[in-house]
Amino acid sequence: MRVYFFFLFLFFATLSFAQVQRIEPMHWWVGMKNPKVQLLVYGENIAGYTVQTAYSGVTIEKVNKVENPNYLFLDLNIAEQTKAGQVKFEFNDGKGKKFTQAFDLKARRTDHLQLQGVNTSDFIYLIMPDRFANGNPKNDQVKGMNEMAVHRDSMYSRHGGDLEGVTQHLDYLQELGVTAIWLNPVLTNDQPRTSYHGYANTENYHVDPRFGGNEAYKKLIDESHKKGIKIIQDLVHNHVGTEHFTIKDMPMKDWVHQWPTYTKTNYREQVQMDPYAAAVDKTIMVDGWFDRHMPDMNQENPFVRNYITQSHIWWIEEAGIDGFRLDTYAYNDLEYMAEWAKAITAEYPKMTYFGETWVHGVPNQAFFTKGNKINQGIDTELQGVTDFQTYWSINDALNGKSGWMEGLTRMYNTLASDYLYEDATRNVVFLDNHDLSRYYSVIGEDFERYKSGIAWLLTTRGIPQFYYGTEILMKNFADPDGKVREDFPGGWQEDKVNKFVASGRTEQENEAFNFVKTLANYRKNNPVLQTGKLMQYIPENDIYVYFRYNEDKTVMIIMNNQKEDKTLDLARFSQRLDGFTSGINILSQEKVDNLTSIVIPQQKTLVIELKK
Repeated sequence: MRVYFFFLFLFFATLSFAQVQRIEPMHWWVGMKNPKVQLLVYGENIAGYTVQTAYSGVTIEKVNKVENPNYLFLDLNIAEQTKAGQVKFEFNDGKGKKFTQAFDLKARRTDHLQLQGVNTSDFIYLIMPDRFANGNPKNDQVKGMNEMAVHRDSMYSRHGGDLEGVTQHLDYLQELGVTAIWLNPVLTNDQPRTSYHGYANTENYHVDPRFGGNEAYKKLIDESHKKGIKIIQDLVHNHVGTEHFTIKDMPMKDWVHQWPTYTKTNYREQVQMDPYAAAVDKTIMVDGWFDRHMPDMNQENPFVRNYITQSHIWWIEEAGIDGFRLDTYAYNDLEYMAEWAKAITAEYPKMTYFGETWVHGVPNQAFFTKGNKINQGIDTELQGVTDFQTYWSINDALNGKSGWMEGLTRMYNTLASDYLYEDATRNVVFLDNHDLSRYYSVIGEDFERYKSGIAWLLTTRGIPQFYYGTEILMKNFADPDGKVREDFPGGWQEDKVNKFVASGRTEQENEAFNFVKTLANYRKNNPVLQTGKLMQYIPENDIYVYFRYNEDKTVMIIMNNQKEDKTLDLARFSQRLDGFTSGINILSQEKVDNLTSIVIPQQKTLVIELKK
């Protein structure tokens, strides 16, 4: 009989314990500037319970019941002087069933006030974790996940790269001159197919265990910080994966945008600013799904807003990340994005973030940025964007286009339109990324053009971003995009060649690596290329000249886009050359003795520090 009662007790105890399957956020902190937090409580028929707590300083202001009885949303107020500890929530169904659920309130990080953000002093290196390096083969497959296969010969399968692999190669990145790492999304993506890229997350508070989980993420961040390298987290506000628990069992019908039949976005950002746009076109753009396995979040729903925003605040405080990259920015509800930005900045004034704006035309790009300078009617509070306009202009130039509005002139004109931004220096400039054909292939594998583009990237205004492997001339076209997401050679134990070390690289690959290394480290050590002013001159005869300058230094950049050497008379540039008598070629270390004229070799870009 005693055994019977023991197992009966164990049954009811287990039943009570399992009543709450999740509380998100998983924990919170005392001393936050915003004393309010909304907890999502998930469990079978949890809405049938009342909730209370006696924890000093914690008030449950409201218990929100929604359409689905498996959810409760608790509005908490955490008083300023509340002490860290374990809050006990008491659940009672009024019919004799009751249980207690613990929730941790932690002390805040001691370093949050020193958060610097990512800025023009940085050189960002973009990594797709699954394709960079496999530091721990034991986590390649995790039982119970939807995608178990690991096939390095398939562009759609997982390859086994992880966060430990990134941590193991921090010295390589530091040598290259990298000061910030942008990782494609690392949150759990438990989708049945193509889960490697991370853009259909199924968890908001868990790093994918195949990447090493939360602890591996925090270790990477801590080790990066020790080496002066920042970490940028890639966020997706617009959608989640179909395997997310809030999609499989939605709190309410309008948790996502519902359509009578599957409706994909029209991918037309123009409707966001078009004064003549049809309402249906804008609705499809913003509310349509990005893809069938990516449900579109209803950001007009206040519970959805809280759920997304709080998870991002949680990661700043939990892991100490330094910046955010915001995926598919143009597809979001812009009023919500403005609210999100204010919430992040209110808690972390130095936090920085930039949005992906794969749009066409400088005005369209500027429309999404901070300020209301061009009659947007809304201030999104977005600090900066991925600068596709400069990307297309440098491609024009390097691929030999020339004309009144093309090639180098397009580069000039693009920067001449910077007046449309509140601060164009917060834009992120790049030559390729995980969605685009690799830079070396785009320019026809022309090594001189390759160096010319790198020189531009690391000397123009803004925050330069590099894609993993560009420094070793990795190549391919995005047809499909898996071709530009190949493994970094040497990141796996079985690799026959290791390009993380000089001995594993070809002579030309080492020349490319050292070219990037030289200029990136010069930029790192010279504020003139970080925060210095920019002055550009109208291109003439396919030669483009611009200067970066401050009170301490002046750097002259000359880009020759012609297929022949040219002698350039420097008299036209006297405004910036006044007082200087010589210079040093940063890349060759050769002295420039004559500042009246200079020979620029064909299709080369010179970077010259001027001397008095």
